[in-house]
Amino acid sequence: MKIISIANQKGGCGKTTTAINLASALGVNGKKVLLIDLDPQAHATLGLNVESQDSIYNVISKLTPRKLKIEDIIKPVEDNFDIVPSNILVGTLEQELSDEIGRELKLYEVVSGIRKKYDYILIDCPPSLGILTVNSIRVSDEVMVPVETSRFSMQGVDHIMDIINLIRERLYHQVKCKILITMFDSRLRHSFSMLGAFKEKFGTLLYDTIIHVNVKLKESVVIGKTVAAFDKYCRGSKDYNSLSKEIIFLDSQNEEEQELAQERSVFRPLSNKMKETVKAEAKQFYVTRFAIEAPEARTVYVTGSFNDWSLNDTCRLNSVNGNWFVDIPLKPGVYEYQFIVDGVWKEDPANCRKERNPYGDDNSLIEVTADQAINV
Repeated sequence: MKIISIANQKGGCGKTTTAINLASALGVNGKKVLLIDLDPQAHATLGLNVESQDSIYNVISKLTPRKLKIEDIIKPVEDNFDIVPSNILVGTLEQELSDEIGRELKLYEVVSGIRKKYDYILIDCPPSLGILTVNSIRVSDEVMVPVETSRFSMQGVDHIMDIINLIRERLYHQVKCKILITMFDSRLRHSFSMLGAFKEKFGTLLYDTIIHVNVKLKESVVIGKTVAAFDKYCRGSKDYNSLSKEIIFLDSQNEEEQELAQERSVFRPLSNKMKETVKAEAKQFYVTRFAIEAPEARTVYVTGSFNDWSLNDTCRLNSVNGNWFVDIPLKPGVYEYQFIVDGVWKEDPANCRKERNPYGDDNSLIEVTADQAINV
């Protein structure tokens, strides 16, 4: 399962056209695909003639009077291809989320419940580098940057790269970046000149597939269809079909490499010295359980001084009948921590040991000792 953000803050680069037609092409090639329209302009929703009074706004917002789950608003488009629609209200999420703690994880929490239902989730990002785009990149495995062959587009890629690097450093999330050349006009010498400049600067980050200028791509949007449904034999349809096959091929290669690496790590014999080192290191950690009762919660994390207050999958709690828990190996010592329940930071209600933090509320305290891990 893979999540791909399609992002570029520069308009007119074929971002939404790529989102719509790549999703369709992946579906034609046997993959179950969900397209999330996160753009307040709702061009993907409008371009597919999808009508819905509800949108991703009703799923993410806490202010909406009509709160829904993402499963409630998914609309079918074609075989193997569904969409989560957008509307103009999505634009208000930027301001609504600006002061919220854990605002970068809102889309991650929403998508977590449906990940296993799809082979690919594509996200059509807003034409900006705000909170919604950061949310999209944070939940993604890869960012696809559609660009036309111009100097301004090259600068736009640099800005996207800066955001990706910031997310890697601040949110501890590794995400790949790939660049897709779109609206390529093979009649112009300038197009080939700029293509050479992109290859020289970005090299292996470029997809081999190039999306050429094709009037059928524009005509299909006017009548609310994907280009494959409008004219499957046109150049645009063939280009996106080639792109989908390239993505599927690259992903299958990566899976094979990961399986081989896992086999090597499992079957490679450890030296005696390495065994002693691993054994000694393992003895320094003691499994510690963090638990909280929250029957209405959708997602719960724990974070604290033991992981520099970062958020990742290792500190995500599991639920059994509304009781959330996670076991984390810790070295002996005293640690501060808090739970994050549906984005709201909370001290541990079952732990009376607390310490005031610089933000005016309390952190819970846990002590891990060498002779016994303390379950909380």
